[in-house]
Amino acid sequence: GVSTPHDQVEKELVALVRDKIGPVAAFKIAIVIKRLPKTRSGKILRGTMKKIADSDAWTMPATIDDPTILDEIKNALQSKGLAK
Repeated sequence: GVSTPHDQVEKELVALVRDKIGPVAAFKIAIVIKRLPKTRSGKILRGTMKKIADSDAWTMPATIDDPTILDEIKNALQSKGLAK
């Protein structure tokens, strides 16, 4: 596999979206994480991720497969100054 620094991947992704969709997409920030939080049935917990990103109150879903990923996402967002 290829080992590319996360900062470079994030910058390339933002540039690609702006190039393919245009500046109307207003896509400015990307964050690389190891995996997405999923339920045991494989559904991605988009609502919970949005609440974390918006610094809204959230609860640990009972059906989450690996609860540690939500802390990883929160830490990644905080490192970019995006969550409290």
